[in-house]
Amino acid sequence: MIRRLRGELVEADNNNVTIDAGGVGYLVHMSNRPTDWALGDEVIIHTYQAVRENSLDLYGFTSTDELAMFEQLLTLPKIGPKSAAGILSQASLPLLFEAITQQDPGHLSKLSGIGKKTAETIVQGLAEKLELLPMQDGMKMETPLSWQQDVVDALIQLGYPQKDARDTVFALEAEITSTEMALKEALKRLSF
Repeated sequence: MIRRLRGELVEADNNNVTIDAGGVGYLVHMSNRPTDWALGDEVIIHTYQAVRENSLDLYGFTSTDELAMFEQLLTLPKIGPKSAAGILSQASLPLLFEAITQQDPGHLSKLSGIGKKTAETIVQGLAEKLELLPMQDGMKMETPLSWQQDVVDALIQLGYPQKDARDTVFALEAEITSTEMALKEALKRLSF
C-alpha cells in the first residue's frame, strides 16, 4: 500500500496532481490542493490507495488529520472514495467536527454537493466514533462571529466555494471586524 509520496510536482489540473517520486509519476486525486504549490516544487502527500476490480487510485492529502477523516468517512454506508474526497473538498475538518459534536447536519447540508441525507449519515455515523476522529484535542473550533458568517455567505453568493470562503474569512487579521472591510480583504485574497 502506498501511504505517503514525496517528490516533484510535475503536473496539476483541477483536483489531480502528478508527483514524480524516484522516477515514477504517480497520479493522485486531491480534495484540497494547496494553491501555493507550483510545478517543480518538492511536495509531500499522505495517500490512501483505493483498490477496485478495474482500477487502482491514489487519493492525496496534505495532512494526516485530513487522511484520517477521509478514512472515517469511508466507513459510512454509501460513501466511497470519490464521495469522501468530495465531502472534504467542501467542508473543512473543524466544520465537520463541529457538525458531528453538535449533532447538527444543517452545518453540512448547506454545502454544495452534500445533501441532507448524506449530512445526516455523516453526523450520526461519526458521532459514535468521536474518539477516532482527528483534531479533537486542542482543536480550534471555528464558530463564526455574525460579521464573519455574513462575509462567508456573501462570498458563497458570489460563487466562491464554501470552504475557500470560510478559510479566507478565518485567516483575516484580528483588527478587521466589520463586514465591509472583511469582504473587501477576502475578495482581494481570493482573486489571486
